[in-house]
Amino acid sequence: MAKAEIFSGGCLCGNLRYEARNPFEAGYCHCRICQRASGAPVLAWAGFPTADFAFTKGEPASHRSSARGRRDFCANCGTQIGFSDSATPTRIYLNLASLDDPASIVPEYHIWVASRVPWFQIDDDLPRYAGEGPDPIDP
Repeated sequence: MAKAEIFSGGCLCGNLRYEARNPFEAGYCHCRICQRASGAPVLAWAGFPTADFAFTKGEPASHRSSARGRRDFCANCGTQIGFSDSATPTRIYLNLASLDDPASIVPEYHIWVASRVPWFQIDDDLPRYAGEGPDPIDP
């Protein structure tokens, strides 16, 4: 991952824009909460230090999706931008599809595959974790 690069992105309607730097991990999440929040069988994401992330246009709406999790999204078009976990307040996890260049960060593993939708086939050789998966050193 290109650490010094600026990763920019936003929502479908353009009301929200953001910039982030220094991604420290990326993966695919198959948990039921991500499935429901995204409306897709899997969600691709990347983790960034909160100190290296900022909204540059607009303010997101948010939804507490679990006891620890909060999801930020556009109140106008509904695009989910990211996820924050109260257990790791120095991190934000951005949805790769919300990046201007979603191919710029490549997922490294799959988490919560125990919740994988059975008809969704994983055709790569990336590591797979039944639950949370690896936890990198706090950025």
